[in-house]
Amino acid sequence: MNSNKTVTQQSLHFVNDNKDAVPAIKVGISSCLLGQNVRFNGGHSRSSYCDNTLQNHFSFETFCPEMAAGFGTPRPTLRLEGDPDFPRLAYSKQPGSNVIEEFLAPSQRHVETLDHLDGYILMKKSPSCGLSRIKVYQENGNPHTTQRSGLFTELLLKKYPHLPVEEDARLNDPALRENFILRVYAHHEFRHSVDAKLSMHALLEFHSRYKYVVMSQSQPVYKTLGKLLSENSSMSISERRDCYFATFMEALSKPAKRRDHCNTLMHLMGYLKRHVTGRVRRDILEVIEQYRRGEVNLTTPMTLLQHYLKHYGSEYAKQQRYITPYYPSELGIRNQI
Repeated sequence: MNSNKTVTQQSLHFVNDNKDAVPAIKVGISSCLLGQNVRFNGGHSRSSYCDNTLQNHFSFETFCPEMAAGFGTPRPTLRLEGDPDFPRLAYSKQPGSNVIEEFLAPSQRHVETLDHLDGYILMKKSPSCGLSRIKVYQENGNPHTTQRSGLFTELLLKKYPHLPVEEDARLNDPALRENFILRVYAHHEFRHSVDAKLSMHALLEFHSRYKYVVMSQSQPVYKTLGKLLSENSSMSISERRDCYFATFMEALSKPAKRRDHCNTLMHLMGYLKRHVTGRVRRDILEVIEQYRRGEVNLTTPMTLLQHYLKHYGSEYAKQQRYITPYYPSELGIRNQI
């Protein structure tokens, strides 16, 4: 795979295994994660995975809500107080203070400009950018049992409920990392192949490529999406698109389970039954069983199946995103799940 290592805010391209040119994958990110000194103490929280690895594949767009609000750095620490559903943003050492209006205005303006993004990576534990488990403090100084997302994250998810979003620390988990990258590239491909020229044909082609990805994530959703596209309906094409996209992205929102990967691999073996010997099929089945038992990673049965599908499988099978992912193989993310 050839990869352009020159990263800019405006353009970044690579060539995937099918040698299809992939336009820039634009992803938002908390500024501190790329080493910008914007934290309350004047420092940063640089993520080596984002800065060293994902930087080669994503065109990152940075944003710090506190800096955009003019709070500066270094600055007093902030926390959420009061009602967890409608909290105040207060200085930790000034209980009862409230700077939420100053904070929200520039963040709201910024969120309105992000419809070109295909993902967002956020700083953990931040009262502005945390994805979840953010504490809200009561008047007595103790946190509520109810926790929530950060204020900026809440605005982001309300505006773009299907945008792939993840915290930097969770990307250290191989399954969560693979899932996030899968969602980012699927989101990107949908926008560029379906939304760019919306039609029933484009929607059916996208679904055809992602059929087995969806099967590996959720068999009930796999059936639901197939029915949505096959049935005669009074829905307009835009309504059908919205329903499909919401259901599709929800299905991809959590990592696929090992047993569902095994089931999908077994289905794909069906494309080989007329072209390879029973002994070869038994060998492939044994490797799938090794994966089921946790003895090898997903890339092992996948590589074996790819080899035989390349030589003996149908064009339909070879075009499956489950077999030939849209994301670059050099990320090696199937080597660890």
